[in-house]
Amino acid sequence: MTSNSSSGKSRELIAILRGINPTECVEYASALIAAGITQIEVPLNSPDAIKSIQLLSNSFAQQALIGAGTVLSVQQVNDVANAGGKMIVSPNFNANVVKATVDHNLISLPGVMTPSEAFSALDAGASGIKLFPSFLVGLDGYAAMQAVLPKCTKAYVVGGVAAAPSPHPTLAQWINAGATGFGIGSWLYQPGRDIKDLSERAAQLVQEYDEV
Repeated sequence: MTSNSSSGKSRELIAILRGINPTECVEYASALIAAGITQIEVPLNSPDAIKSIQLLSNSFAQQALIGAGTVLSVQQVNDVANAGGKMIVSPNFNANVVKATVDHNLISLPGVMTPSEAFSALDAGASGIKLFPSFLVGLDGYAAMQAVLPKCTKAYVVGGVAAAPSPHPTLAQWINAGATGFGIGSWLYQPGRDIKDLSERAAQLVQEYDEV
């Protein structure tokens, strides 16, 4: 989706800042971008999420792709679009949400767990799919899905994603299985996490991703 200009590499890593508030969002996003993560999602169940999205969109429009997560309604799509967000991510597939997203020319990544949901999402115009929660689908489950999905399908793994060591499949295993990219939430950011800790985790994640 986006490229990191300093390295010339395209990193399909989406930082999920669930619980972030507007007073700290710019500082934390700046640290992520400096580390090489240039796709940032603010879930709408975060405090004053639309304001955070607007601040991030105004601050980093040329440096990062800013979007919203946990988008469940058409009105929320409209609110995100008005705030300058460019990506709509949901935990579920809702055809009306996908249509509204497409109408606003935004990136649409609805959550799916089954081939039926995936095909329905793609038929509705989704840009790709969010495999969620990925630890329930697993590598074998995704391999079975990928065998029947269109070859060009973009699939983002979300739920249990972390840099090594981790009890879940590694980034390399997912990429080798055909995954496009990753959404990383609680491993990377939790409310109250020190920004130095976030920066170190982001750098570790980028290094592991680049080594694949």
